[in-house]
Amino acid sequence: MAKTKLLQKVEVDFILLATVLLLVAIGVIMVYSASSYSALNSKNFKYDDMYFLKKQGLAAIMGLVALFIVEKIDYHKLKKITGKLIIVTIILLLVVLAFHPINGARRWIPIPGFNLQPSEIAKYVIVLILAKAIEKNGDRIKKFFPNFIVYLLIAAFFAGLVYIEKNLSIATVIMVVSIIIMFVGGARLKHIASILACGVIPLGIYFTMSVGYRHTRFLAFLDPWKYSQKEGYQICQSLLALGSGGLKGLGLGQSRQKCYYIPEPYNDFIFSIIGEELGLIGCVFIIILFIVLIQRGIRIAMRSRDTYGTLLAIGITSVLAVQAIINVAVVTNSMPVTGVPLPFISYGGSSLLFNLIAVGILLNISSQTT
Repeated sequence: MAKTKLLQKVEVDFILLATVLLLVAIGVIMVYSASSYSALNSKNFKYDDMYFLKKQGLAAIMGLVALFIVEKIDYHKLKKITGKLIIVTIILLLVVLAFHPINGARRWIPIPGFNLQPSEIAKYVIVLILAKAIEKNGDRIKKFFPNFIVYLLIAAFFAGLVYIEKNLSIATVIMVVSIIIMFVGGARLKHIASILACGVIPLGIYFTMSVGYRHTRFLAFLDPWKYSQKEGYQICQSLLALGSGGLKGLGLGQSRQKCYYIPEPYNDFIFSIIGEELGLIGCVFIIILFIVLIQRGIRIAMRSRDTYGTLLAIGITSVLAVQAIINVAVVTNSMPVTGVPLPFISYGGSSLLFNLIAVGILLNISSQTT
């Protein structure tokens, strides 16, 4: 891939910016709506119904400030710090293993007032690595060995570190996004197909079936009502929430399933609460916003001044798109339950902060078109 067209300095993609700002605003409101009951009735949250609102609101402010700062920085400067980011990310992914597990997983590094989740950094660092490497090596990615395999092994290395934390969902996102970047970067379809058929899919089946709780989650996916009191409980409650919302919903703040029926409804299953309170109309509106975001991301990639910008834009857009698709699919029982947050909407400071930083990069790319 090679692009040598004349550069024009233009305004950032306002539609993308407005879409993201709207998603963040909806996310902060829905985090409060979904969490207020749990927070108000729990000593752990100081009986403060605004506990999660304050934390998510602070993360949103920090993220938006970072977005507008990053948007002003030429994305090509990322090449110079990619090596340092790799080292920092690997260190953080190893350091997190030293902390006490939460719900059986080691994913967070506690910082006063904030829990840092290194995997949220890793999913974007792999985008930077592959974008830089593919641009530098050009059409050599068409060779199965060494380039294609080396890129795949780099992605697998980061995915493996994330998997050790017992975070298969983000590890999967890293691998899927990496394959998308390599395909756009010029990798041959037959090479990708052979890796999927001989490696990725068999490994995915193994990781799913070899661990007890993942195996039972898969069985619950096939027939959630049969396991409605055990492994299928969460998805059954999610479906009840979506169904009870009807067309227009019960009204903002009126969810019943958030009252200890859906565990931590402000996290990965917040889309269920949206469906219950805002109905099918609210769900469709959220999905449309993500479709617009994806469309603008692809448009930015296609109009980028160079291969590096194209691959960065595709990578960032893919991270957000893959997570949104998986989250909605899980909540609607279109795939087995896995812990992937809904970008910009689910509760989580690290996720929101780094997603907004990534959007800042995307906006900078949009300001440099051919």
